[in-house]
Amino acid sequence: MLQTFILLLLQTAYVFGCGTPTVKPDTNRIVNGVDARPHSWPWQISLQVKHGSRYHHTCGGTLIGPRWVLTAGHCIWPGDVYRVVLGEHDMSQQEGTEQIRDILRIIVHPKWDIDHVANGNDLALLKLDKSPIMNDSVGVACLPEAAEILTHGTPCYISGWGNLYTHGPMPDKLQQALLPVVEHSVCSRSDWWGINVKSTMICAGGDIVAGCNGDSGGPLNCLGQDGRWYVQGVTSFVSSRVCNEVKKPTVFTRTSAFIDCILKNYENVMIYYIQIN
Repeated sequence: MLQTFILLLLQTAYVFGCGTPTVKPDTNRIVNGVDARPHSWPWQISLQVKHGSRYHHTCGGTLIGPRWVLTAGHCIWPGDVYRVVLGEHDMSQQEGTEQIRDILRIIVHPKWDIDHVANGNDLALLKLDKSPIMNDSVGVACLPEAAEILTHGTPCYISGWGNLYTHGPMPDKLQQALLPVVEHSVCSRSDWWGINVKSTMICAGGDIVAGCNGDSGGPLNCLGQDGRWYVQGVTSFVSSRVCNEVKKPTVFTRTSAFIDCILKNYENVMIYYIQIN
């Protein structure tokens, strides 16, 4: 039954237009992190936490269905109040493309343990109170096939509003950076991440470019052979010393390892896709 749901979801998501931004990402000149082309990653969201009477950016996330956001388990703390901002680019100003949604339900992976990050399962699903309006600034990313493994060196892109460098400032504008995939056999070497990286994770980068605080929960965007962008990873952790430590690539929860888990929690995403098509 679940495999049928997976097949239907993939088929209907294709019709819906996942992973096909109206504004094409600029992937030609990426050496280090740079400002992203506005709204070229329309599934990127800002997860914001309420402090006092105001909300502040705390993590990234990915819109994977009309009412569902994928983010990291470590971004969620019991008792905190969150909201999701879609269609965001420059946080220093109102651009008119922003859509704000409250969160109706939070599902953190049952095996996520904040005290044992290296055990994996750093994943959470957020159900929005209502669907955003899909347009040039807001869209959904594609989900990869279950168990898909990317080859070493596959060019992928991290996006987010995280610190520009260790203890550095947070940017106003959405950033992106090229992070080539580091295969598990390399990333798990003793002089890399060793036993801290599991097969349910995906490593990318490992040189002078990395994710940093505030990028957590955001997507690892990888272009598929069909020309669509897939969220192959959810930003999980970097070195505790500095964000861009050599041989310590950014580690992501590998989305393809959790497809069954994701679909079990939101079969109505598939139902929604069918209803609108």
